[in-house]
Amino acid sequence: MDGVSLNTDPVGDEEADYFEIEGDSVLADYVDQTGMFQGENPLPPAVGMEFESYEDVYYFYSCYAKEQGFGVRVSNTWYRKSKERYRGKLSCSSAGFKKKSEANRPRPETRTGCPAMIKFRLMDTRRWRIIEVELDHNHLINPTSGKFYKSHKNLGVGTKRLLQLDSAEEVQKVRLFRTVVVDADHNGFLDVDEGEFGNSVDDSNQLKFNEGDAVAVEDFLCQAQLTDSNFFYVVDLNEKGSLMNLFWVSSRSKAAYNYFGDVVYIDTSCLANKYEVPLVSIIGINHHGQSVLFGCGLLAMEAAESYIWLFRAWLTSILGRPPQVIIADQCVALQIALADVFPRAYHCISLSDIMRKVPQKLGSLIEYEEIETAICKAVYHSSKPEQFEAVWEGMIQQHMLGDHKWLQAIYEDRRRWVPVFVKDVFLAGVLSIQSSDTVSCFFQEYLGVHTSLREFLAKYDRALQSRYQLEALADADSKSSSFMLRSRCYFELQISKLYTNEILKKFEREVEGMYSCFSTRKLNAEGSLVTYIVKEHVEMEGSRRDARDFEVLYNESEMEVQCNCGLFNSKGYLCRHTLSVLNQNGIEEIPPQYILPRWRKDVKRSYVLDYSYSGIDINSQIHRYDNLYRSIVQVIEEGRKSKERYDIAIQGINDILSKLRLGTNPSS
Repeated sequence: MDGVSLNTDPVGDEEADYFEIEGDSVLADYVDQTGMFQGENPLPPAVGMEFESYEDVYYFYSCYAKEQGFGVRVSNTWYRKSKERYRGKLSCSSAGFKKKSEANRPRPETRTGCPAMIKFRLMDTRRWRIIEVELDHNHLINPTSGKFYKSHKNLGVGTKRLLQLDSAEEVQKVRLFRTVVVDADHNGFLDVDEGEFGNSVDDSNQLKFNEGDAVAVEDFLCQAQLTDSNFFYVVDLNEKGSLMNLFWVSSRSKAAYNYFGDVVYIDTSCLANKYEVPLVSIIGINHHGQSVLFGCGLLAMEAAESYIWLFRAWLTSILGRPPQVIIADQCVALQIALADVFPRAYHCISLSDIMRKVPQKLGSLIEYEEIETAICKAVYHSSKPEQFEAVWEGMIQQHMLGDHKWLQAIYEDRRRWVPVFVKDVFLAGVLSIQSSDTVSCFFQEYLGVHTSLREFLAKYDRALQSRYQLEALADADSKSSSFMLRSRCYFELQISKLYTNEILKKFEREVEGMYSCFSTRKLNAEGSLVTYIVKEHVEMEGSRRDARDFEVLYNESEMEVQCNCGLFNSKGYLCRHTLSVLNQNGIEEIPPQYILPRWRKDVKRSYVLDYSYSGIDINSQIHRYDNLYRSIVQVIEEGRKSKERYDIAIQGINDILSKLRLGTNPSS
């Protein structure tokens, strides 16, 4: 597939004279001779995707159809009076119905009137854009059925690394094709004037490059594609063809999303704080409570349209599977975009972002210290929504803040950021009253306010490798038996065999907290459902301790337990109050429904095998191939830098080939 550009401008039908052609097209026999159309395409079609030519659209949809298991028909093609094609419709081969035949033995009907199709049209930019999509079929499709379709017969079956390139010209063609609209002379989307590096134009709707930044972006994307067979990126161009927005995601990040994509944090701190690199990071939390990267973007403007483009690009890369919960800052443009692209997700506002703004928004008030204390009390020490409401209302009235617009705004959004309102939403520890549970900038150690884009991209791989190593070390530590248990409680022993060390440490605090629960009494019972009141000494301001009641529901027949503190719902492990009730009822093991797979240390995660640098599964032919391929690409990249390096690389490759052909051990 050609490069994809997800744009947000409205698509409408222009008034034009045209005529229409219906039926199958000779495109089914189309074969590109340059090698540029080799490969499979896992992406589903989406409104807004753009392509260089009509044939590219057909090829893209045919690749998708082949993977899904259906054929493609050209249902309609619209032409202007000048005989220029300007609109088309591709359908499933089962679309419509055949005309009735008067033959004695007519062929059986094979079409089902299937609605699956795409419509696309030629834009003013001379690119073809998909304007309407229907993915659902009214019949069964099976990619492994082996059924032959005419539209598939000339599609390549290999990936880009299987291309046979016989000349430098062919290499250049493939490189240009893969890198969307980047070319080796820097005349593509980077919009670089010779010697000026893009600084001659200071438009607000394009990324601003310093010297060396443009070349660094091109090199970064090309290198990423060469070393990562499933690397994905999308560019967004302005009306002048200059780079406005950029999104990219690695294959490891896409694989990690499959395991930890339930909760996502959108980090826009670089944009909000006016960093030289306008970076937006999409971050999750792994099974060790560590930050894991799901994608990166560079945005020219902090506008709703830019965020919408970015989120649509990311959603395309993850095959249209949105997260369950999204946490982001209070920025209005950001919240508008999230609501537009992810309407079904639960949207939370970052608690730390709200509390960081308290001094900024209220610091000039005479009674600021008293107001801040009241806000902290309402936010951090309310165990029920009505408690928060009472404390908040008292603060507003006492300090006559009823007309304060910022306080009004965050109060209206209270159900999206105040802990007592979101305690029943699983947040993986991202949005919590403990500052240690909040997500820090993924690139914090590698990116400062004045770091240039060129410097950041040079450090990017180092930052990722550092994170990968931390995860690998945490995996190794959790799988070893060196962790010392603090108590003899069987609950702790059970969890130590299942969960990672980091989650075990947090669970230990709940086990220890059982000793703060000095009273567990039965309140009432309705059949097998029993209500308990658990009293706990809770630390308040200073050294003061307060006794607080927590309500726990226990269903003995179903082995279900639920506490109104909401810890399990929010973080995924049982609280001290539920443990006290289970313990009082003689339950020695935590019921299996309260053991979440996302925190387990024994789940084999594919991206660790496929993409880690600590080793590969040498028994897997695929893993051996991928590792050898990455290694030889690195040799090529180093060897091309100079004649001396080229000679070393060629000599080394010839030596290796000689040893392999002789069947000798290379290490001998």
